[in-house]
Amino acid sequence: MDKINEVPLLKQKQGEDIHARFLLQRSNSGPANSFNPTNSSMFTLDVEVNIASKGITAIFGQSGSGKTTLLRCIAGLEQAESGHLTVNGDVWQSEKVFLPTHKRPLGYVFQESSLFAHLTGQGNLAYAIKRSDVASSKALYDQVITLMGIESILQRYPNQLSGGERQRIAIARALLIQPRLLLMDEPLASLDFARKQEILPYLEKLQSSFDIPILYVSHSMDEVARLADQVVLLQHGKVMAQGSTSEVFSRIDLPLPMGNDASVVWQGKVVERDKQWHLARVACAGGDLWVHDVNDEMGEYVRVRILARDVSLTLTYHEDSSILNRLLVKVAEIESDDNNAEALVQLRAGNDYLLAHLTRRSIDHLQLKQGSRLWAQIKSVAIVR
Repeated sequence: MDKINEVPLLKQKQGEDIHARFLLQRSNSGPANSFNPTNSSMFTLDVEVNIASKGITAIFGQSGSGKTTLLRCIAGLEQAESGHLTVNGDVWQSEKVFLPTHKRPLGYVFQESSLFAHLTGQGNLAYAIKRSDVASSKALYDQVITLMGIESILQRYPNQLSGGERQRIAIARALLIQPRLLLMDEPLASLDFARKQEILPYLEKLQSSFDIPILYVSHSMDEVARLADQVVLLQHGKVMAQGSTSEVFSRIDLPLPMGNDASVVWQGKVVERDKQWHLARVACAGGDLWVHDVNDEMGEYVRVRILARDVSLTLTYHEDSSILNRLLVKVAEIESDDNNAEALVQLRAGNDYLLAHLTRRSIDHLQLKQGSRLWAQIKSVAIVR
C-alpha cells in the first residue's frame, strides 16, 4: 500500500445537504441520451430532491420508475438536458458546469461487484487507494476491512469468492476512495436470499461507521425498511413522496405495495430485557413493544418493521390473549385495496402510525370510521427485527 498517512476517517460536513434537479427525456428503446420526438415510447425523468448530508437515503420504486437513471445523473454517467446538482455547496452540474464522473468525489457500487478479475481482493482495494485524491490512512484501511469483515479473503481472486464476498470487497473499495457521496445501485439484486442475509448486517453498519450520505437504489421494501433513514419514492420518473422511512411507509395515499407487503417502520430504545423469556421492551413514539431479544444493549436504539397483516384490532382491551403488544390507537384513514374485499386502515398510535390490513367485513363489524378509538394487537413473534 502507498499514500498511507494518519488522517481522520471519512467524515462529511455537518448540516449541509445535497440538492438535485434533473429533467431528462429519452426513447425507451434508444441509447441513453437519445431523444426522438416521433417515438411514442418515451421516458421522462423530472425530479427535484433534497438529500440529507448523512445516513442512508433510499431511492425506491418499481422497475422503470427512474431510480437508476436518477443515480446515474448524480454520478455524471448521464447528462440531463436540464440539470442542477450541488453537494455540500459545491456545484457538480449547472447550466455552465458539468463535472465529469472521474472528477466527482463519489463511490459507486453496482448490482454486480465489477471487481478487476486479475487482481486479488487486496489488489482491488489498493487500486481504490491509488485512485483517491485524498491521502489514505492505516486507520481508515483497518476500519473498512473490519467493518466489511473481509480480512480473511483479501488474498483471493474474484472467481474464488461468493457473490456476497465480492460485493463486500466492492463496497470496501468504494469507501477507500474516500467519497463525499456513496451511491449504491441495487447492490443485492444479483444475490440469492442466503447471500443477501449475509451482507445486510454489513450494510447496516455503514450509517453508524461512516458519516457520509449514502444513496441506496432498491425496489425491495424489505431492504429499504431495514436500512434507510429517508426515502425518495419515484413513479414514472417523478417524485411521489420524500421523507423519513417511517413517514413515507405509513402513508396509504401513495403507490406503495398494499396488502401483505404494507408495513411501517418504527425506531425505539431498548428499556428492558426479560432474560427469562428472551424478550426486550422497546420504547417507541407509538408505544412500547415487546420483541425478540437479540442481545441488544440497554439504551440501544433499534428499528422494527410491523406488517399490516400482523395487526389486529379490538374495541376493548384484552388481557386474556396470547398477544403481548396492545396499543391504544385512533383511525386516521381507511383506503380500499384493489381487492374489493379488503382495505388498509391507517391508525394513529401515540406520535406514530400503524397500518392494519383488514377485510371490509371486519371494518363493518367494528363500525370503523375516521376518529374511531380502539386497541391494536401485535404479536411479538411477528415483529421484524
